[in-house]
Amino acid sequence: MITIELQQLNAIEKQRWLQYAIAPRPICFASTIDKSGNINLSPFSFFNVFSIDPPIAIFSPSRRVRDNTTKHTLQNVLEVPEVVINIVDYDMVQQTSLASCEYDHDINEFVKAGFTMQPATIVKPPMVKEAKVKMECRVLEVKSLGDRGGSGNLVIAEIILIHADESILDEEGKIDPFRLNLVARLGGDWYCKVDASNLFTVEKPNTKKGIGIDALPANIRDSKILTGNHLGQLANVYELPVINPAFDDNNLKNIFQYYSLNPDEMEQELHRYAATLLSENKVKEAWQVLLSGSEI
Repeated sequence: MITIELQQLNAIEKQRWLQYAIAPRPICFASTIDKSGNINLSPFSFFNVFSIDPPIAIFSPSRRVRDNTTKHTLQNVLEVPEVVINIVDYDMVQQTSLASCEYDHDINEFVKAGFTMQPATIVKPPMVKEAKVKMECRVLEVKSLGDRGGSGNLVIAEIILIHADESILDEEGKIDPFRLNLVARLGGDWYCKVDASNLFTVEKPNTKKGIGIDALPANIRDSKILTGNHLGQLANVYELPVINPAFDDNNLKNIFQYYSLNPDEMEQELHRYAATLLSENKVKEAWQVLLSGSEI
């Protein structure tokens, strides 16, 4: 493994390392306005939510690395401290990228990128009609992180209203990640798309604590087949499971039949089968398979 000392790199080299390593990043598609009524629309991937109550999002229009100038979005929020954060999905990603071009201050990126301006409810900047989620925000503070090319400017925005298109909601009226098709930014020209092919769940411990990997039986914890992800799933139970006599599985029966004369090979097959079950999020079944091996 190599070690990179960032202080020894120029701003462009730092940018490449950081943007490729810290990814994927959500995209803030920010619409702003200045005192003269000039509208700006620009995407920023230095962006996330940082507080729930109050609801706070932060994005950072950094100073340009090339010539240390500031961006129109930054200038606008300093004049009119309001912004609409439009969330970018796959259907609009190419137009969003086009809006990142450095047009003159009096050029409206809505027009250049082919988006439709939609009046906001309580803030002055317009919303992107095509965006399926848009957030009307008041800017609470703009914090400069430096005066060099590449220095960030944290725009701390309180989210007042969220508008969500009905097409992305599930039966309970909540955002369905399978319907939104979000995109995220990586380094260089690279993006990624969030869809059914790459969505998966990870059960999160809430009120109870997982037993931890250190509490797993040694033969499971030291397995040459089960990965760290597998062990993490197994260790997220609240107490060590016990064998369920009613557990019935034909694959398990076959493993016992074919490997009954070789306990070491049997354990490896049990671990392989448990790994398959864990890849399908069948944690309870995987535990039963592994526990059955302890009875050999």
